[in-house]
Amino acid sequence: MKPANLVRSGTIVGFMTLLSRVLGFVRDQILAIVFGAGATTDVFLVAFKIPNFLRRLFAEGAFATAFVPVFTEYKETRSKAALVDLAAHVSGTLTIILLLVSTLGVMLSPLLIMLFAPGFIDEPERFDLATRMLRITFPYLFFISLVAYAGSMLNTFGKFAVPSFTPVLLNICMIAAALIFSPFFSDPIVALAWGVFAAGAVQLFLQLPFLRQIGLMPRPRWGWKHPGVRRILKLMVPAILGSSVAQINLLLDTVIASFLTAGSLSWLYYSDRMLEFPLGMLGVTLGTIILPRLAREHSLNSPDDFRRTLDWAIRLVLILGLPAGISLMILAEPMLLTLFGYGEFKASDATMASYSLIAYGAGLPAFLLIKIFAPAFYARQNTRTPVRIGIIALITNMVYNLLFVLPMIWMDFIAPHTGLALASSLSAWQQAIMLYRKLGTDDIYQISPEVWAFARRSLGAVVALTVVLLLFASIQWQSFGALGRLSLLAGVIAGGALTYALGLLLAGIRPQQLASP
Repeated sequence: MKPANLVRSGTIVGFMTLLSRVLGFVRDQILAIVFGAGATTDVFLVAFKIPNFLRRLFAEGAFATAFVPVFTEYKETRSKAALVDLAAHVSGTLTIILLLVSTLGVMLSPLLIMLFAPGFIDEPERFDLATRMLRITFPYLFFISLVAYAGSMLNTFGKFAVPSFTPVLLNICMIAAALIFSPFFSDPIVALAWGVFAAGAVQLFLQLPFLRQIGLMPRPRWGWKHPGVRRILKLMVPAILGSSVAQINLLLDTVIASFLTAGSLSWLYYSDRMLEFPLGMLGVTLGTIILPRLAREHSLNSPDDFRRTLDWAIRLVLILGLPAGISLMILAEPMLLTLFGYGEFKASDATMASYSLIAYGAGLPAFLLIKIFAPAFYARQNTRTPVRIGIIALITNMVYNLLFVLPMIWMDFIAPHTGLALASSLSAWQQAIMLYRKLGTDDIYQISPEVWAFARRSLGAVVALTVVLLLFASIQWQSFGALGRLSLLAGVIAGGALTYALGLLLAGIRPQQLASP
């Protein structure tokens, strides 16, 4: 990809991600209204989180970060025939491994529920329902992992639109399952499990014509001994933990939350969904476009371009991620009430979910920085360093969980699930700082003086935004109807955005300073 295309690529990915996130909110609103935030919803979330966790860990995490640098190297330095041969052996090997894993997952569903939601063991009805739904949702891992493989190749060729659009299909399938098909099931929420299964297949089939367009639809072959496959596997082994420590943290939260008050998993889910909007819009966009870019710059031995790309990404986090995190913290309950506070989702659910959203919001900049610093290692085909740091963050997250949650339980705090979100945020900050320090000690990257100056200039605008949002946070949002809440929230966000934009202009920050390097 040419350097000039970076902003355009980011715009494409950002737009598609925005479309997906908007539909995701519609999906979550429908789930909240139809199913609420109770024991049954908790069961579905567990059945969905297990394959989704494995998808993020292996497909979007370890596999993508190991595959993209090797694939990019083949593309830049070898013939098209060698590239097609690599694709054939990777697709064949991956397909067979995924079939085995998916089959085992379906067969061992009861054991997986016992492992990931031990709090369900003493409740036979919840345990049986969770097992039944996991057998339906687990094959999603097979489909979506192949989707991630196809998307990685398309992204490397600069074809960002289709891979970033595919998550929209998951939202459409789940919305259809909730509104159209759920009445036909004795347990209506089981329809959501089938919606997840269908979404995986639809997303995979969408990718295939576009792979054919770039000539990368060869006959799959088993390639365990292929040199390119072996390099990818070697990079994957340590990357399994390092690239997705945040996902492991979230799954550990699920294990602990299964022992807490019914609804805790749902409160965490809805607060996490609010976090995922800015994290997806900015974090996923950055992670998607800078990994191929950094891998290309490393393969072409361009360290200055490598550093400029990282500087550009950090400026985006400063200008967008920091105010987004502050906004989530201040407007946590109003946003949850406005988006989900209808039907079976009560005002008390919005209050409980707001506690964990405030804690998650404090960690948003750290989650975004990890999306930048980790690819800086992966692009250099160094997975060991982020793995080591990821393991440290994982262990300390478990310690933080105990330090925060147990005292909250002993003191009879009304929302002990908040401790889980706070632990995740704290461990994310620890991971981001450790990654950055290692980049510096290895003389790979340090934030430039220009970026530090940029941060100082933007600080006044952040303060102004905070003051404006605090003025509106004390409004009694529950007294308004749906349209009133939506109008008020839109007005507050628009006012805050205008204040922030004016503050940036007064500080001398101009849009061209965010242009790609």
